Amino acid sequence: MDINLINLFWLFLMISSLQPLIQQRMLEAARLRMMRRLEEKRGSRVILLIHRQETLSLLGFPLARFIDIQDSEAILRAIKMTSDDVPIDLVLHTPGGLVLAAEQIAHALCRHPARVTVFVPHYAMSGGTLIALAADEIVMDENAVLGPVDPQLSNMPAASILSVLEQKDVNEIDDQTLILADVSRKAIAQVKRTVRDILTYRDVPEGEAEELAEILATGRWTHDYPISVEEAKELGLPISTEMPEEIYKLMNLYPQTSQRRPSVQYIPLPYTERPSRSRPAGNGQAG
Repeated sequence: MDINLINLFWLFLMISSLQPLIQQRMLEAARLRMMRRLEEKRGSRVILLIHRQETLSLLGFPLARFIDIQDSEAILRAIKMTSDDVPIDLVLHTPGGLVLAAEQIAHALCRHPARVTVFVPHYAMSGGTLIALAADEIVMDENAVLGPVDPQLSNMPAASILSVLEQKDVNEIDDQTLILADVSRKAIAQVKRTVRDILTYRDVPEGEAEELAEILATGRWTHDYPISVEEAKELGLPISTEMPEEIYKLMNLYPQTSQRRPSVQYIPLPYTERPSRSRPAGNGQAG
């Protein structure tokens, strides 16, 4: 009896240790099936750039994800492996990231001869917006948002650093701030040029491209300002709201890792009409 209990205990430990791995493999397989379904439906190559806040498996600390060089290298390889006559569908869900990485991805998309479509189911801020500008069409959910692409230095907006020079005498400003202001001026000019080049590559008239680059890259808004579908259309971006259902199903396969009670709950069924109220028990007369 003791031996059987020990064996059952070790079997339980083995199954418990393998369960997360098995679940992850099943989730990855489901993602690939959904991607393949979307590719067959649209005749394209589907690339996902989805950043969720993840939790380290052992310590449980939240780990924020953003666009980095590893992302750009992977996407550049995927684009390189795509024939010139095959369209690219890029699903974006990101808070932004490194300007260099975002620029590399955007320029690579511009150079792809076939049609490029970017899907934004929820949000693509900062560097994500820069990448979206390289698309022939940006498909957004009605409630999705884009964001400004103004550069940030040392967690401070470059435009705000420059404003210090306008508000204080140069002799009253410390050397470090002056150096940051010089770098800020160059960073804004570089991002403006990148936005202008991307837009003109997509046949946007030079004057409109210059105006849009000025709006998005110079700190007109705060860096987290949400550019809605309506405002993006007013800016002249090629916006559509015809989001394929497969995109939402893909996002469901990228759950936010959490070790606590979920803060949002609902009955996961489509409601085509208002749910009926339950009738109270009895004959309905007051007692």
